[in-house]
Amino acid sequence: MFHGVTLLALLAVTVVLAGYGLHRMVSVRAEPLVTLPHQSGRHPTQHALSRFHVRWYPVTLVFLAFDVEMLFMYPWAVVVAHVGITAVVEMFLFLAALLVAVVWAWREGALRWV
Repeated sequence: MFHGVTLLALLAVTVVLAGYGLHRMVSVRAEPLVTLPHQSGRHPTQHALSRFHVRWYPVTLVFLAFDVEMLFMYPWAVVVAHVGITAVVEMFLFLAALLVAVVWAWREGALRWV
């Protein structure tokens, strides 16, 4: 029994140390970064970790929706002849759902650039 408790304690310490090490590796430093010219020779005008404007996130989601659509359409194109009309109906239902999402995004102004 003592061996199992020791092994469990060693595992817990290893997990905590690994989490701490991972945090130290990926965390952003509190002090500001020194900006140096990169490739073009000009000094950067903004910080490298600056955030994007919020209007780009809906556009990104629309792009990802169509990207996932292509992931579904390639295997579908391979098996559509074998499966038959049900595969065609399912794909048109999927495309209709995407069209509804795009119309909603358009109505909400996600595709407005100004």
